[in-house]
Parts: sequence; C-alpha cells; structure tokens
Amino acid sequence: MKLSADLAAFAARIGHEFRRPELLVRALTHASISTATRPDNQRLEFLGDRVLGLVMAEALLAADRAASEGQLAPRFNTLVRKEACANVAREVGLGDVLKLGRSEMMSGGRRKEALLGDAMEAVIAAVYLDGGFEAAKAVILRLWGDRIGAVEADARDAKTALQEWAQARGLPPPAYTELKREGPDHQPIFTVEVRLETGETEAAKAGAKRQAEQAAAKALLARMDGT
Repeated sequence: MKLSADLAAFAARIGHEFRRPELLVRALTHASISTATRPDNQRLEFLGDRVLGLVMAEALLAADRAASEGQLAPRFNTLVRKEACANVAREVGLGDVLKLGRSEMMSGGRRKEALLGDAMEAVIAAVYLDGGFEAAKAVILRLWGDRIGAVEADARDAKTALQEWAQARGLPPPAYTELKREGPDHQPIFTVEVRLETGETEAAKAGAKRQAEQAAAKALLARMDGT
C-alpha cells in the first residue's frame, strides 16, 4: 500500500516515514466512515493515549528532577489533555486529512476538538506500532516541543485553583453561568461568567463551554490574586 500525496505530506509533517502505511490510514479513519473492511481509529486512540502519557511522564521527570508528584501531576494533565492533543493536531493539519462520514463532515467534524484530539492519539499509536516506542517518543517530543518546557511549574486546572482559592477564604465554590451561545451548531462560541459569593465576576468566550469556564476562572483568579 502506498500513501496518497496528502497523507504522505502529513507523514512528513509529523516526521515519520511509515513502513506500514495502512496504520496511518486507520489512525485517520473516524467511526462515521468505518466499515467491516475499513476499521476506525478508536482502538488506536486507546493505545496512543497510553503511549503519550508514558512519554510525557518521562519528559517531565527529566525536566525537573526535584519536583514532587503533586507538582508533576497537573503539568502532566496540561500536556496530555484533549485540548493539547487537538492543538497539536491543528498545527500539523490533521483535520485536512481526517477521513469522515458525510454527516460528520457537514457538521464541521474537521474542526471539532474531540475528533482532532482522538485522531492525534491514534496517529501516535500508529507511529508506535510502525516504528516502536523510540519512534513514537521522537514524534511526540518534536510535536509537543516547547510546550513541555513552558508548562507552568504550578500548572493547575484554573477552575480547581479558583475553587481552592475560595475555599481557603471560607467561601462556597464559584458559580458558572452560560450567558450566550453564538454561531452555527458545528462551530459554536460560548460566553460563560464565573461569580464569587462576594460579587466579583469575570466572563470569557471560547469554542467549547469547558474552555470558556476555564478562561473565565483563570481571569478571575488572576484579578483576585492581584487584590
């Protein structure tokens, strides 16, 4: 089997030459277009998630030999969460080569964060099965690049951090309210407000409700820490 020109270009972008091209094809095949003879990427996604986790755990341990487990865990979560995988997928143009069914394609599947993140994990698994752990590690470290060194020393989920801030001051957990949803169904924009019992609020917009909540929490925490 020989890769098509667009898949060969994608393989070059991620930095791996496939000896078994069918693995890459499977990694890029969404369930919406799979058949009995054309399997989807879900099993590869499962494997790729584990490979990514091991590589990131190793990288973080090597980057900070003095960090405790409590410090390493949030950094790890920042690097392996679906949003991070989707961002890497966008950078290498994965959405352009993702194989989708017509309905999924019409609903904007090539831009959906969950689909991109899942497919990125599947691609990692394809590299692992094709070239082994060292090949997968090299691809991951290349694609994640500066993210590993730049991850905040105390990187925490912003919503969790804000809740801890509130609890430390005897306040109940912050309340989140969806203020607005704009745009088409396949590409919505959410506006979310976070409010403390003491009245302070911040609002943020994002393409996913969870991202908007995180952004609002981060903004409010930064403001409260500065007061």
